[in-house]
Amino acid sequence: MRTITFNELRRIKDSLPSGSIHRIADELNMTVETVRNFFGGHNFKNGKSVGIHLEPGPDGGLVMLDDTTVLEKALQILRETEEKITQEA
Repeated sequence: MRTITFNELRRIKDSLPSGSIHRIADELNMTVETVRNFFGGHNFKNGKSVGIHLEPGPDGGLVMLDDTTVLEKALQILRETEEKITQEA
């Protein structure tokens, strides 16, 4: 379990390069809507609940993550992107 602010979770999502949500879904064998739900979406018709619990508070409130697999994959993609930018510079 991990706790993160909602705004931090959204910042991570917004920092991902184009196509990352689809990549995460493909690599983790999830629907795109389920990955979007992890980042604060609410489409439970086409996506599943992803074990996040929201608690009101500063910075958008707190998000308790039961499973950090999607977050870890997103952070991996961000690291890869940073490494690519560094190598090109």
